[in-house]
Amino acid sequence: MNVKYNIQTIMPVILVLSLSVIAFAQGKYVEVPPAAQYKEKQFVFDWLSRQEVHDKYGKMSDAIWSYAELGMQEFKSMKVVADDLEEAGFTVKRGVSGMPTAFMATWGSGKPVVGLMMEYDALPSLSQKGMTPTQDPVVAGAPGHGCGHNQQGPAVNAAALALKAAMEKFGIRGTIKVFGGPAEETLVSRAYMARDHLFSDVDVLLSNHGAPEFGTFYGTRGNAMFSAVFSFKGKTAHSASGPWEARSALDAVEIMNVSVNFLREHLFYSSRIHYVITNGGEAPNVVPDKASVWYFVRNSDDKVESDYEKVVNCAKGAALATGTELSIRVLTAIHQSHTPKTLAELAQRNMELVGMPEWTEEERAFARALQKELGKEEKGMPTEVKKLEYWDPNAEFTGGGSGDMAEVRLQTANVSIRFPGEVPGLICHHWSTTTCNYGSATHKGIIAGAKAMAATLMDILTNPEELKKVRDEFEKQAAQFPYKTYLPEGTKPPVDLNRELMEKWRPLMEPHYLPYP
Repeated sequence: MNVKYNIQTIMPVILVLSLSVIAFAQGKYVEVPPAAQYKEKQFVFDWLSRQEVHDKYGKMSDAIWSYAELGMQEFKSMKVVADDLEEAGFTVKRGVSGMPTAFMATWGSGKPVVGLMMEYDALPSLSQKGMTPTQDPVVAGAPGHGCGHNQQGPAVNAAALALKAAMEKFGIRGTIKVFGGPAEETLVSRAYMARDHLFSDVDVLLSNHGAPEFGTFYGTRGNAMFSAVFSFKGKTAHSASGPWEARSALDAVEIMNVSVNFLREHLFYSSRIHYVITNGGEAPNVVPDKASVWYFVRNSDDKVESDYEKVVNCAKGAALATGTELSIRVLTAIHQSHTPKTLAELAQRNMELVGMPEWTEEERAFARALQKELGKEEKGMPTEVKKLEYWDPNAEFTGGGSGDMAEVRLQTANVSIRFPGEVPGLICHHWSTTTCNYGSATHKGIIAGAKAMAATLMDILTNPEELKKVRDEFEKQAAQFPYKTYLPEGTKPPVDLNRELMEKWRPLMEPHYLPYP
């Protein structure tokens, strides 16, 4: 089977003679002879182009989308992807790093060791019917895949199995490792997996994410972050007849929050601090003896630890002022993300080689309808691979989001491939993203992403010079940013995270689960 490319007004003959130039127009494809690629990579493309592969991993993605399990509770989602790898001959270790929904799967032997990383958690309150351009939940108030994590396991598994098949056929030596990380949305799992050095022996690792684009990036990006719950214990009493007998835990939470809000004036402008009160009492006429508040404290690596300690001091002051007892539970703590250029350039070349999927008129019409609903430009689906993006570490840092892949990037060379399928103009962590992460366009994006990942790792497996360039850059990066964990000694993963929410929603969602296999 041939690999498909998009071109504009140039003739196919010119394309064959100049394979490094790939252009696109109007969603049309021109076939490029298989001889254009070396045989191992062509085998991977052909393996992933089979209709049975497209159907299998599209169906898997839709099933995980329907499960919509919140972080640390992704039991069905994890089982689907781990079972698939196990059935294909991988040795699967479940429950790694003390997390029941984390796993590591291994196949092969020797060097190089190449890795693939996935996540599969959904988000609260984002239930939405698929490919429906107006808000219409499946179960009102229930979780939904508003960030596309349902696509990652299928894309990774497809890439891993294609690599395995090629390695067997051509006698390629090496090891494939696949990692499943729960609770990415709360940045939990990779901090604990990295603390256990699960990535230290991996030479090159690729992560991935569904997106309204096909692209990748390098450089330094995002915030380091501490996530912690501050709990206060006081004494209860009648709020009217004997409040002097009480010690209000809620007062402690409120005093802490006021202190932190005054603190903001004296923190560097790149600081980001946000919180929610997770327990504030149960009735106004009873002084709360228990209350808690959950904080995210974000900043650059050189400032985040100091910021966090200042927030801790606000909590200690609140406990002292109210006569309550303070306990602190750190859920996770992560660094900024440092991504190498050489590996990003290799991944970029392979994305351009794969090219954009061919969208149907139905898919383009859905995209325009959703864009109209959101008040965005009605331009339909993306048509070109995005240019390589650079995040300058020397640019002025003004804050931003966070990602726990940052911990992985301190232990091995890693880039993330963002593959297409979502609609440009959607709102992240919103029903408009949930509706995009189901159906035919998503399935095409999964296969495109799998091809780009498999092709990039095939280059690593078959080209020692390419591997050396990537590793040399990583070793320099590791010397500049040596790994250390931010997690306090003895910190354990929050395996109870979201348990009550899923116990509430799962029975209501189960009738809507899609069958797999």
